[in-house]
Amino acid sequence: MLENMPKAWDIETDFVSIGSGIAGLSAAITAREQGLEAIVLEKASQVGGVTALSMGEVWVAGNHHAEDLGIEDSAESGFRYLQRLSMGYGSDLAILNKVVHAREALRYFEERIGLRTEVIRDCPDYYYGHSNDSVAEGRMLEVAPFPADTLGDWQAKTRVSPQMPYGFTHHDMFSAGGTANIAKWDFSRMAERLTADERCLGPGLAAYFVKGALDRGVTLMTETGAEELIADGNRVVGVRAVHEGRDIFVKARKGVLVAVSSYERNQDYNRTLGQQLDLGSMVFSSVDGANFRLTGPLGARIARVPDITSLGFTIPGMEGEDGRPLWNSALPVIGQPHTIVVNRAGKRFGNEAFYRSFYYTIDHIDGSTQTHPNFPCWAVIDSQVREKYPFGSIMPGSDWPEGLGEQAPTLRELALKIGVDADALQQTVATFNEHAVKGVDPEFGRGTHPWSTWMCGDPFHKPCPVLGALEKGPFYAVQLDRMGGTAIASSGILTDLDGQALDWNDEAIPGLYVAGNSQARMETGAVMQSGISNARGMTYGWLAAQHAAGAPSTLLAREVERMGL
Repeated sequence: MLENMPKAWDIETDFVSIGSGIAGLSAAITAREQGLEAIVLEKASQVGGVTALSMGEVWVAGNHHAEDLGIEDSAESGFRYLQRLSMGYGSDLAILNKVVHAREALRYFEERIGLRTEVIRDCPDYYYGHSNDSVAEGRMLEVAPFPADTLGDWQAKTRVSPQMPYGFTHHDMFSAGGTANIAKWDFSRMAERLTADERCLGPGLAAYFVKGALDRGVTLMTETGAEELIADGNRVVGVRAVHEGRDIFVKARKGVLVAVSSYERNQDYNRTLGQQLDLGSMVFSSVDGANFRLTGPLGARIARVPDITSLGFTIPGMEGEDGRPLWNSALPVIGQPHTIVVNRAGKRFGNEAFYRSFYYTIDHIDGSTQTHPNFPCWAVIDSQVREKYPFGSIMPGSDWPEGLGEQAPTLRELALKIGVDADALQQTVATFNEHAVKGVDPEFGRGTHPWSTWMCGDPFHKPCPVLGALEKGPFYAVQLDRMGGTAIASSGILTDLDGQALDWNDEAIPGLYVAGNSQARMETGAVMQSGISNARGMTYGWLAAQHAAGAPSTLLAREVERMGL
């Protein structure tokens, strides 16, 4: 191991978390609970990380809240669910490790920091109805609204989301008809919560952990970018960071955790560590792959699983952080009734309402022509959508923004404007309409995943919440682009079951831990399931700090023996 010790330390502590999302904060909190001193270094001016940009869902199989509701589930069932869907790209031990420990980490933080979570009612697993170990509800949790005024001076320095309606809980939104029925939501409730600064979803989840850290005397340093890990030749012992324009050296007697999210804002890394070309992003600029630059000189091993491709679009004139275009996710827009997505041939190419299936088709390569036949692609809607449903942040009945896509009185004219085969588009719509009025999609099975109808559909639309004919002009088409927004990457740093970074000989690098989106997703492999990212960040931060404190968990060994694995 390299040795790069400084002449002197500016700050000395026991444990350093680099990154202030749920992984870094959960580790710092746990370190303090274990009697260690802890510091969190955050490059941005606000804490909360990508956790605060999320929907705040936490996926925990066999949790006690589901049990209290009489919902039958177990960690073993959750393990089999992920194992089957990982397609061999994950690690069975890593999957089991996450599942059995997530329940314990959840209880731990509820008891220690007052985290309040509850079951998102009627929210099924992604593959409910397609996997024997999926459940109709119970594994997906969200936080109760968090009173942000309790953060004191850190209230304004704790991140909120420009995209998520964080004045609402999932129950508020989906009991009123879900994302397709925003006009029916109780915005007076949102106004009350925003006025009182009561935060739900990802901003609420992040705030609970910020408060937990502050209450335990964890030092939070913002605008402090970690530049280099310091080693003494045997182990990682600290961090060189830049704060207020100068180098500071922070000594970590017990360990350093890298939890800086992924590399979504780094286009070169998107292309070379994944397969994402020209990726748009909702996340802030510091999510640029620092996990690799920090751990690489120490020989940390990189591992990769299949990419999670997403689609989105920008609305002219709307800007987010740093003056960047404000991205809108195509989920759940493209799964609403009276909506399809077509490629340049004017044809549908997948189940638009179930993104886990649909988004894999975007990067398909036709080897005979060496092209991506399904990209670029366009969302095509009719005027019924404009009357009834939101299109991203464009509300029903509002004016269509100038410069957003194309519109035309007929499908043929629309096809000519966007440059797709007009005859094929007309035939595609005619075929889709014929089946949509019956509530079926024999070509791609749209409407057969209960999760997709819960997330995208209009429960008041019959006979199927996600299927509706395109028949009322004028018609609209919006080109969709590759988009991130979750910072859940295909590549990350490989760790052992305590979160210790591994080198290329699969040996732990002493004193170095990795968690959250900086860590390789061996717990999921090819599967993506909402809530796992937050759950694994919370769980591995907890595991890493316990190990650094000399009190590693022994639960996995007992479960492996009990299950005979």
